[in-house]
Amino acid sequence: MPLATANLKSPTTRRQQLLTWMHSLGGGVAVIPTAPERTRNRDNHHSYRHDSDFYYLTGFSEAHAWLVLVAGEVDQSILFCEGKNPELEIWTGVRWGPEAAAEHFAFDVAHDVKDLDTLIPQLLIGQRNLFSTLSRSPQPDLLKHLQGWLVTAQHSVRDTRALPHQWLDLSDVLAEMRLVKDASELATMRAAAAISAQGHVLAMQAARPGCHEYELEAELLYHFRKHGAQSVAYDSIVAAGANACILHHRAGNAVMQEGDLVLIDAGCELDGYASDITRTFPANGKFSGPQRALYDIVLAAQQAAYDKTSPQQHFNAGHEAAVQVLTQGMLDEGLLQGTLSEAIETTAYRKFYMHRTGHWLGMDVHDVGSYRSPPASAEERPWRQLQAGMVLTIEPGLYVRPAADVAEKFWNIGIRIEDDAVVTKTGCELITRGVPVAAEEIEAIMRAR
Repeated sequence: MPLATANLKSPTTRRQQLLTWMHSLGGGVAVIPTAPERTRNRDNHHSYRHDSDFYYLTGFSEAHAWLVLVAGEVDQSILFCEGKNPELEIWTGVRWGPEAAAEHFAFDVAHDVKDLDTLIPQLLIGQRNLFSTLSRSPQPDLLKHLQGWLVTAQHSVRDTRALPHQWLDLSDVLAEMRLVKDASELATMRAAAAISAQGHVLAMQAARPGCHEYELEAELLYHFRKHGAQSVAYDSIVAAGANACILHHRAGNAVMQEGDLVLIDAGCELDGYASDITRTFPANGKFSGPQRALYDIVLAAQQAAYDKTSPQQHFNAGHEAAVQVLTQGMLDEGLLQGTLSEAIETTAYRKFYMHRTGHWLGMDVHDVGSYRSPPASAEERPWRQLQAGMVLTIEPGLYVRPAADVAEKFWNIGIRIEDDAVVTKTGCELITRGVPVAAEEIEAIMRAR
């Protein structure tokens, strides 16, 4: 049964919507863990980041927590979290604790996570279904936990028919809920986009021949944290010269040379939501002729994709439009030979443009949600129609590596232009244009260094 759409305004209303959906399937118990802590080395952990599905339903960001929803005669939302421990909190920071967490995050009740193995088996008795994030769980031992709780519950009842007899995956349901953002989510994403955009401007102004890639990464990280972002949304890509033709090049020791282009793909995460921006600019502040020719092609391709991003279009329409413009541009510049239709049909363009033009964006930088609609038949999986409230990136590019059949003037030119687009009722809104994209505006920003 499809999940009814709603204007989701808080974790409380999201939990209620999920409970309503659970009732439509006969009710039961949903068990949803957050992400575990990850060891970086020895007894040192990576900075903790909650699981997105769990946070979406709870707003709770501490580790070692579980959400339990009971869709029964009386619905319940239950949080299991770490109990208060004043001595340990001296070392690791103050915890909410069950009592304060229940009140602040509007749970019906909260328990110490130490009681998980005792209380969950009791909650399973008399329930028809067991729900969990089976295919997208961050908890590696989830199945082991679920099986153990069922075995414990079996020891408490004579008739196993009193226990859940069907396991159902919540992953797709939660993905559909998260795919359409509400006003509060969009406000957070706009704020994240604004922070990231200004960070890109500052990185442009800091760039110059002789500068290392990691220096620009430092500018970004400083700006993100200074303006309240808790983290990067993903490891920043800062790529100079030939490195710009490596799609996921991490900022390294490379030194920017006179005549290099610099590609930065970076965005902050603010209150659990990602931003994702890519800009490409000349290290010396002035595009060369060949660089400008390819840059303008990519910018025109982004505009073509933007024009196809609306509720009147399907998800892939923007990619198809961008491919048309990019391929024609490659033909015009002699990077490809033949006709437009031939170059597209044979995918010859993929030599220089090998990725798609966008992806969903939200709590995860490559956010959840199917790009396809339910199949009309066993053979068909049509692209899904866009709708207001969806957020996606628009990011065409061109990457030209040295090759015998490529004019040397284009060698090692890597260009990507990426913005975050909110689908509106009539089209889309680019929320990351706080950093310009027109070549003349980029050069003007860099002259103001």
